[in-house]
Amino acid sequence: MKHVDIYTDGACRGNPGRGGWGAILVYAGIEKELSGGEAMTTNNRMELSAAIEALSALREPCEVTLTSDSKYLVDAITKGWAISWRAKGWKRADRSPALNPDLWERLLELLEIHDVTLVWVKGHDGHPYNERCDRLATDFADSFA
Repeated sequence: MKHVDIYTDGACRGNPGRGGWGAILVYAGIEKELSGGEAMTTNNRMELSAAIEALSALREPCEVTLTSDSKYLVDAITKGWAISWRAKGWKRADRSPALNPDLWERLLELLEIHDVTLVWVKGHDGHPYNERCDRLATDFADSFA
């Protein structure tokens, strides 16, 4: 199975507001940058969209290390929250609705295809790929101005 390193970030100008996401895929020394966004969205939707779009770009099942500065993304997967929300009909432990079920559903589908390890990094702390993803995300968010 091929190993791909993926770096992602989401950004929002206002929350909700103009949003963007950025991703960098690295395979065998080759880098591919992706970005996108929405005119009215939330930061968490952009964080999830970055991971979804990056994983969707893979043409075959891969072993992936996905690095993100989003605790929302990383914790919901690594701590099993998203799977639990889905099992409870997209309800959280306190029975309130889980946010972004459409994106979580798609992400969980992709995680069944790929062997993904999620890694959290502190944002805006000098991590070169995280900083580049942030620029991709903010540039796209700013394109809606």
